[in-house]
Amino acid sequence: MKWGDLVVFIQGIELCKRFQFEFVEPIIANHFPNLSYTSALIGPGSEVLGYDTEMSTDHDWGPRVILLLQGNDMYLIKDILQILHINRPQQFYGYPVDLNQTVITSLAQFLVSKLAIDIDKGIELLDWLTFPSQILAEIIGGEVFRDDTGHLTAIRKQLQFYPHDIWLYTMASIWNRIGQEEHLVLRAGYVGDELGSSIIGSRIVRDIMNLCFLMERKYAPYPKWFGTAFKKLDCANELLPVLIKVQSSGTWREREDALCRAYELLAQMHNRLGITEVMTEQVSPFFDRPYKVIQGGAFANAIVRQIIDPIIRKLSQIRLIGGIDQISDNTDFKSINQWSSVEQSEGRNIARALYNKILE
Repeated sequence: MKWGDLVVFIQGIELCKRFQFEFVEPIIANHFPNLSYTSALIGPGSEVLGYDTEMSTDHDWGPRVILLLQGNDMYLIKDILQILHINRPQQFYGYPVDLNQTVITSLAQFLVSKLAIDIDKGIELLDWLTFPSQILAEIIGGEVFRDDTGHLTAIRKQLQFYPHDIWLYTMASIWNRIGQEEHLVLRAGYVGDELGSSIIGSRIVRDIMNLCFLMERKYAPYPKWFGTAFKKLDCANELLPVLIKVQSSGTWREREDALCRAYELLAQMHNRLGITEVMTEQVSPFFDRPYKVIQGGAFANAIVRQIIDPIIRKLSQIRLIGGIDQISDNTDFKSINQWSSVEQSEGRNIARALYNKILE
C-alpha cells in the first residue's frame, strides 16, 4: 500500500488503541479469561512520539501493540500469537494487519532490551547516564491501553525524567561544551574560515537546543524529530528565530551577534530555574580578543557545586562528559544497550564502563 492511497489518515496511536480494544482485548478475554497483562504502544516508531504522518505508513507502521505478560505466563506466548493469527482480519480500518509487529514479552525483558538493566535490582544514578534520551522518550511516550498489574505505569513514572543530580550533571556538561567552543566559532571566522565557523556554530546550536530540552525537563528525541520536538518547547517562540539566524548567517560577525542573543536568552532561562546563584545574562569579551561569549564554563561550575550525590559530584569534578547523548553522535553506539552481553560485560554496557574508569 502506498502512503497516498488512503483518504482518511488515522494517527498511529489512535489506530493502535482501537486495535487493542476492538480486536486484541476481546480475543484474549475469550480465550485467556484469567490472564493479567499489559497492553501499550511504546518503544520505537514515530507514532509513539506522535510525529507520524501519512508517509509513515509505508513501513514499520500499522495496527499493533506490545503485550507484556507476567513471568509465570510467558509460556503462553505461542498460544496467544496463534489465536491472534487465526482470528486476525486482513485489514483494520483500511490498514493491513501484520502481527509480526505485535510484540509479546515481559516487562523485565522489554526493559533489558531497551536499557540493559535488571529493573528488579533498581537503577543506580550512573545507569541514567547510559540511557539514550530517545529510548527514554520511547518508554514514557505512546500510551498504555491496559495495565492489570500497574507495573508498567509505575516504571513510566519512575523514568519520567532524570533524577535531580543527573539533571544537574547533564546540564553542566552541556554548558561546559558551550564554554569550550563558543570562542572557536569566532576564532575560525576571524582567520577567514567561514565554513569552519559555521560548522562550529551549528554544533553550538545543537548544544543550546539540547540544553533547552533539559531545562524544560523533556527528553530530546533523535535527529529526525529533534527540531520538530524543539518547536513544542516553551522557549521555542523566542529562541527558534535566533537559532535559525545563527544557522543562516553568512559572516562570522553576524553569527556572533545571533549567538550572543541566544546565549543571553539561555542565561535568562538558567536563572529562572533557580538552581544556582544568579548568573550574568550579558555576554563579555573572551580575554583580550575581540570576541563576545557567555562564559559557559562559569555556568557549568556553578551547577556542579549544587550536585550532592558523592559519585556524581566526583565524576563532575573529574570529567564533565555528560551522558551517552553527549559522548557520541553515533546511532549504533547509542543503541549499545541492545548489544550482546559480551559488550555489556562491564557496568552493563561500554558507556557505564567508561564512567567507572573515570571514577577509578
